[in-house]
Amino acid sequence: MPYNLNISTMLERAETLYPKKQIVSRTLDQIHRLTYREVGERTRRLSSALKSLGVEKGDRVGTIGSNHHRHLEAYFAIPGLGAIVHTINIKFSSRHLVNMINHAEDKVLLVDEEMLPQIEKIKDQLPKVKAYIVMSDSKKLPDSTLNPLFSYEGLLEGGDGNFQFVKDLDEYSPAGLCYTFSSSGTLKGVVYTHRGVVLHSLVVGLGETLALTEADVCMPIVPMFHVNAWGLPYAATWFGTTQVLPGPNFTPEILADLMSKERVTVAASVPTVWLGLLMVLEKGLHDATSLRAAISGGSAVPVSLIAAYDKLGIPLCQAYGMTETTPLVTVSRLKSYQEELPVEERIMFRAKQGILAPGLEMKIVGPQGKVLWDGQERGELLLRGPWVAGEYYRDDDSNGVFKDGWLHTGDIASIDEEGFIQLMDRTKDLIKSGGEWISPVELENAILELEGVLEVAVVAVPSQEWGERPVACVVLKDGYRDQLKQKDILEPIAEKFPDWWLPDEVLFMDELPRTIAGKFLKAKLKEQVIKYLNR
Repeated sequence: MPYNLNISTMLERAETLYPKKQIVSRTLDQIHRLTYREVGERTRRLSSALKSLGVEKGDRVGTIGSNHHRHLEAYFAIPGLGAIVHTINIKFSSRHLVNMINHAEDKVLLVDEEMLPQIEKIKDQLPKVKAYIVMSDSKKLPDSTLNPLFSYEGLLEGGDGNFQFVKDLDEYSPAGLCYTFSSSGTLKGVVYTHRGVVLHSLVVGLGETLALTEADVCMPIVPMFHVNAWGLPYAATWFGTTQVLPGPNFTPEILADLMSKERVTVAASVPTVWLGLLMVLEKGLHDATSLRAAISGGSAVPVSLIAAYDKLGIPLCQAYGMTETTPLVTVSRLKSYQEELPVEERIMFRAKQGILAPGLEMKIVGPQGKVLWDGQERGELLLRGPWVAGEYYRDDDSNGVFKDGWLHTGDIASIDEEGFIQLMDRTKDLIKSGGEWISPVELENAILELEGVLEVAVVAVPSQEWGERPVACVVLKDGYRDQLKQKDILEPIAEKFPDWWLPDEVLFMDELPRTIAGKFLKAKLKEQVIKYLNR
């Protein structure tokens, strides 16, 4: 049948078939427990209220919030009007926030109360925003210079709980918008269609990928402003999965407590968060063994971290994706016959980015355009599929990211005979020394295996003689600080690499700069290193 895929039908399924299932939502003030029936009614009230504020089909509505039930309601209420939910990363600078909001031409902004001061600073630079809605447990409006400002809960009181979502939408209609930085450092908007979100959610439920079902208790730790929390809130709602939303300002202790009390079975975050959580779980005060899948993405997962979670009886599962891919591309799941491999070999496969999700196509292309698939040669990973973006929002794509029907990811990778992708580096992060390439990721992985090393990032610094040379920035675990020297890092890895690959310097640091998604800010780190070396 000609049948348009539509995000609102996902919520309607949860309302109809799983009305008693719960969303557990942590806010600044309390833990909320709402059923899908209640969330469905609240979502309809929000759609009704937004329509009364003048939001129409095709308009952009920005959300500036953490992971809680109000943000989840916005995920469905805004596309339910035929409008576009623009999830905004509040951790960006004021300049970037202004650029994003103005480029998207957001008509209304939904803002967590604790984030109001950041928006108040830039309000005079946002000419297209016609209304602000404060997301708070209280109906009372806080003191604010934003005008007009409405209470989220107050608007819901006056909304229509029986509001009917827009149905006459082409499935290629835009439903979401998320901005990311390109390799050139400029902001690019990625549009998600109704069709793309629905198909992506469907694949999240496959046994080949995350196998999410109604029986699971799912906790997306990754922010809801970052690629729709990796699509988990949409998929979990559709399947009637119990959701645990950890809210603002969480700590590893808060996460461990939620996992233990709510018996979370699936959680998703970045390696940094999993590392911090590991330190809490190893104390033995929280029981997180209900986790059947601890999903990690955003950056490569060290073998040592996988092994450490194995000791706790928790499978740490690596996945890979991008803002441009909605984001799921690969999941590192062993094939049935690989389960019989020795432990060391199994972990080495699990440390790769994994196998392509059903529905997508990939190829790795070498410098001369040769398609590679031998596990040895490396090239750029190209992708295409129904939830892969085809262009940037209102952008001419001067860098040629979308070309010949393929997304050129900028990731350097290899594919082995089993079809497992292993990312080596971003093209922009490779170090060219004396005309030869050095892989920072391979150096980082080797250093991470050393006892006492907590984190490491390798960056390039200018060299008159060689063009560029690598420098390793290392954070040590507690108890090892001031105990390890440069030779303790370089000597153990020397046998693994040519001499000219070894970093010229090892700098021991208290912490490494990161994005909110947990990735290293290598450009900022490089600036710090160059400044330090030239002091």
